[in-house]
Amino acid sequence: MPPLVLTADFAREFPELAVRAQAEAPPNPRLLILNEPLATQLGLDPQWLKSPEGIGLLTGTAVPDGATPVAQAYAGHQFGNYVPVLGDGRALLLGELTDGQSQFDLSLKGSGRTSFARGGDGLAVVGPMLREYVISEAMYALGIPTTRALAVTATGRDVQRETVLPGAVLARVAASHLRVGSFQLVAQQARATGDLTLLRRLADHAIDRHHPQAAEAENRYIALFAAVVEAQASLVARWMLVGFIHGVMNTDNTTISGETIDYGPCAFMEAYDPATVFSSIDHAGRYAFGNQPLVMQWNLARFAETLLPLFSDDEDKALTVAMEILEGFMPRYHGFWSDGMLAKFGLARSMEAAALIDQALMLLKNNAVDYTSFFRSLTKAAQGGAEGPLADNAFEEWLQRWRAQTPDAETMQRVNPVYIPRNHLVEQALTAAMRDDLAPVQKLLGVLAEPYRERDGLEDYAAPAPPEFGGYRTFCGT
Repeated sequence: MPPLVLTADFAREFPELAVRAQAEAPPNPRLLILNEPLATQLGLDPQWLKSPEGIGLLTGTAVPDGATPVAQAYAGHQFGNYVPVLGDGRALLLGELTDGQSQFDLSLKGSGRTSFARGGDGLAVVGPMLREYVISEAMYALGIPTTRALAVTATGRDVQRETVLPGAVLARVAASHLRVGSFQLVAQQARATGDLTLLRRLADHAIDRHHPQAAEAENRYIALFAAVVEAQASLVARWMLVGFIHGVMNTDNTTISGETIDYGPCAFMEAYDPATVFSSIDHAGRYAFGNQPLVMQWNLARFAETLLPLFSDDEDKALTVAMEILEGFMPRYHGFWSDGMLAKFGLARSMEAAALIDQALMLLKNNAVDYTSFFRSLTKAAQGGAEGPLADNAFEEWLQRWRAQTPDAETMQRVNPVYIPRNHLVEQALTAAMRDDLAPVQKLLGVLAEPYRERDGLEDYAAPAPPEFGGYRTFCGT
């Protein structure tokens, strides 16, 4: 293949936020899974990536000339508590590459300790890395902005968690790894020194890379904040429409690009309940399904705090502007969510449609109905049938009123997925992978790649978890 070009834009432009680091050499690297369509899109030869040189890139031990692997520095609120310095403890930004139109970060997770590792070992395990691969690709197929996994490579190194587990490195592609936490660290330094130079440079970088339209505004930094608010309002609405629970919505996991990032204790809701929590570390339910819009607004308030000095020299004016934009988050979120819900129910906007949606969600909660299955059954009902959850007498009166609105079955079929990463199927596939059997992971990925097309023989992939799978908990993998 032609020489791989990885630029070192972030490392060169922001040495204050980039600490040079070197991946630990894996004792026996072995490629487990490669995202060949993504590789091709990025101009990377899949066959070369499978070679010893390609695997060297995917584990960070063979980096092209001109690239500068770095660990990025950032701060963040973790479960509401501010941590002044976090940073990439087990991740490396190898550099940036382009597909001819857009620029992307190529980074690694699990490649070894960096100066930000604190007490961690900097390593990752096969199961959680494959989990990120599976769920991020499912999100991509669902049309939800996300980072994407390029490859998972087994290292041949044992990793100590609760037990000894096989190690792995994830190669990940993102529009960038700029986070609210990146700005929090820089703003913290600006407050200490009174120098806004680095903060302004970082904001300009975010505008150039993600929100170039903001550069045309009277105040580009106000426009940047408004653009991020808009992107995150849309993103969280999309999460809510498919029942996705991020699980760890800390500010260091909130991107400036508006992409979903860091698939640690995430999961998809089955029985509808806004209080649903899967994460083993979210004891108070801060990041429960129904809390996600409010949490994102809170995170964006922290982002606004970092940009206030760039909004205006007048603190009161800056705060007023920030509050006006921030107060627009919920209306924008509800607009995105409402449009999406109307499509899921096949309804045109009306007072009756809004009432039907509210009543349906209450019926789902009261009857512990599977969220995804309900909407696919409803889609079939719009085509003249009725099955699954809709056979319950609790829905009889509601169904009559819904049918009277002449729902649009074609729209419903387009937006209501048949297949999501069912938690029990993900766990079964990962358990097999830990035994070196990747066939279930490959099968699951094939199903999830076309989530809206129902196919014969895949009924088990559309079915909710069996009752014995109750009490499911997810873990961050560190």
